[in-house]
Amino acid sequence: MRAAMAAAEVGDDVLDRDPTMRELEERVANLLGAADALWTPSGSMANLIALMHHLERGDTFLTPAGAHVLDNELGTAAWLAGGMPRPLEHDAGPGKVSPSAVRRAAAGGGPYFTLRTTLLCLENTHNAAGGTVTAPDEHAGVVAAARAAKLKVHLDGARLWHAAVALGLPPGALTVGVDTVQVCLSKGLGAPVGSLVAGSAEFVTEARRLRKMLGGGVRQGGVLAAAGLVALDRIDRLAEDHDRARKLVAGLRERGWQVGSPQTNIVLVAVADLAGTVARFEAAGVRASTMSGQVRLMTHADLTDADIATALDRIGPVEQSKPGNGGSSGARLRVGRDRPTVRPAGA
Repeated sequence: MRAAMAAAEVGDDVLDRDPTMRELEERVANLLGAADALWTPSGSMANLIALMHHLERGDTFLTPAGAHVLDNELGTAAWLAGGMPRPLEHDAGPGKVSPSAVRRAAAGGGPYFTLRTTLLCLENTHNAAGGTVTAPDEHAGVVAAARAAKLKVHLDGARLWHAAVALGLPPGALTVGVDTVQVCLSKGLGAPVGSLVAGSAEFVTEARRLRKMLGGGVRQGGVLAAAGLVALDRIDRLAEDHDRARKLVAGLRERGWQVGSPQTNIVLVAVADLAGTVARFEAAGVRASTMSGQVRLMTHADLTDADIATALDRIGPVEQSKPGNGGSSGARLRVGRDRPTVRPAGA
């Protein structure tokens, strides 16, 4: 990836486009079944661009509870896009909403000062629900309900590659009917930076203006786009991460931990003492994070089967009381991040 970045053909993407950046945008648009796509520095910016395009100030938008646009983007949906978020409970499974829930929430009527609902923002996979996957039939039902209610649809597909691999389908099979979609190149694919937002040619023309407004224009963007092109060649290997997540879960259950069944590469562990457990893992040399009131562990490209075995040995049984048992020295194994895996202790 670094060699590709060093050798990239570049231009000025702010003025007359960068050739490598354009190659990446066209390739992603084709993968997603969209007319065009635009590179952005982050998924948060890509989502914000879509929401700014779809919403007028004061509009309400619907999205599953715990969605990234609600809880992890510093309120920009309201602050900059001017939208009033309305979270929907997961009535169709973790991370999922039903067509009937969309219909009820989108129902119009009332006096002129009634909030106007204009957008449905979906997420596949749903990160906070543990990387849960929405299948094409489920997606189609919810999108059809939104269309019947005259709502636009944006799909936060930062982890869409994971969903596609888990289902054995091309990514474009999971974007049918949406107006816009965001995908991330650093979520499991290994690029250091970059997401794309895709839609119609008219949308991308406006999105390019919005990106500049938000400070997201780059000059010789081909250096970054080259990393994205290499990342796209790694989509199929996400199946290895999913398989290692299942191995991690099996090992944790053998040791008495309460763990859900992952559909992708996110493993959520239910514990009584969240902060204490994370501290215990850290002391043992396993770096974890928290999500939805649980400990989050993630498998990724830098891990091997041997790393999973090492992590399980360091974590130990659930009843183990002393933090650090199982190896508090040596290398720290990072299974709670998408990025680098092992570093010297204290580095």
